[in-house]
Amino acid sequence: MQRDPLLDFSGQVALVTGAASGLGRALSEALALRGARLVASDIDEAGLEALAADLTAAGAEVVTEVADVSTEATAERLVAVAVERFGSLELAVNNAGIGHPFTAFEDITEAMFDRQIAVNVRSVLFGMKHQLRQMTGQGRGTILNVSSMAGLNGAPKIGAYAAAKHAVVGMTRTAAVEHARAGLRINAICPYYTHTPLVDNAVLVPGGDTADAHALLESGCPMRRLGQPSEIIAVMLMLLSPGNTFMTGQAIAVDGGVSAL
Repeated sequence: MQRDPLLDFSGQVALVTGAASGLGRALSEALALRGARLVASDIDEAGLEALAADLTAAGAEVVTEVADVSTEATAERLVAVAVERFGSLELAVNNAGIGHPFTAFEDITEAMFDRQIAVNVRSVLFGMKHQLRQMTGQGRGTILNVSSMAGLNGAPKIGAYAAAKHAVVGMTRTAAVEHARAGLRINAICPYYTHTPLVDNAVLVPGGDTADAHALLESGCPMRRLGQPSEIIAVMLMLLSPGNTFMTGQAIAVDGGVSAL
């Protein structure tokens, strides 16, 4: 039986940053299950080892790289690893990122802002720089950047994070226009809060707990709940799909209706 081209990643080499947990791990598993060969990167060495063990046991081809994505040298090295190990790079997912506790705008510190820019912006900018160089030479490639609803709308109390995620959307659209004629596709996904370790362990309000945090976040969503990783992964696969050839420069909200308000 012929495979559905929307779900068939056979022969595709995929690079995923932030792959050790959360959406990065779930997407790595989904791509490997559908035939992709994987370069998985994260700063969490133990998490990467666990991912590699699981995927290898399932018959997938995977190489791991422990890396700090805030440096350009890392971005260049990850692309080189993909090419040296597998010969090409068809898919790149710039997923690694960090949040910060709820903070009034006037209380944002220089250190907080700089950390957001280092991890959430530099990793995407320099990641795309080196991914696009390789993909341009190949004549094919797709990039997916993980932004946030905070990259599309106002985001009270997470101003530094919002600034970084708006930058991700801007870079996505700019690079997409520059490379559209070459046939390279670049999109961003903008999820609302989703049940990942980063969110499930968050204490956003000083003196509060995770239950308080979740209740607050759920109240801001028309569906009155947080997202599930599988709901975000389904859209990520669509955006990366080799059967999706005419969508580029988009920032796709997966948000339970938040962007409709």
